[in-house]
Amino acid sequence: MTPTRSRTLVALAVVCAVAAWLLLGQFYSALPALPWTAVPTLLLLAVVEGWSGRTIRERIRGQRVGQKNVGPQVRRIRPLPPIAVARTAALAKASAHAAAVIAGLAAGFALYVAGSLAKTVPRADAFAAFGTFIGAVALATAAVYLERSCRVPDDPAGEDQARRA
Repeated sequence: MTPTRSRTLVALAVVCAVAAWLLLGQFYSALPALPWTAVPTLLLLAVVEGWSGRTIRERIRGQRVGQKNVGPQVRRIRPLPPIAVARTAALAKASAHAAAVIAGLAAGFALYVAGSLAKTVPRADAFAAFGTFIGAVALATAAVYLERSCRVPDDPAGEDQARRA
């Protein structure tokens, strides 16, 4: 599995935004109002993934969460099993891609209704779409952070020993 690249996420979002904008030209009048419930859901997922990234980063390093490695008085904890880290990295990658799709769809929706903000229903849809876009960007950012937190830190001492062998 390769690390998630930001340009892949941006390209995915742009393609989904264009597709949403084109489809809404045909079907907007038949759709119900855009729900706002996606906004708190996406923001909650972003908080959970961001917190998990912080926790996993510290666990991989073998430290207690929130403590700095200031000396021998820091009690070490058992690191996470490698399979748990791999599964978390896969979840983070999937979350980042899903968030990019949602952000693209929301951006396409917001761009489509931006021309008719004087009307009540499109204005409400624009606010919901903009909030959904912000929540999806926050989720994508947290997911990329979580994925990067699953990387094993560099060990210069281990590399020197491996070269000598």
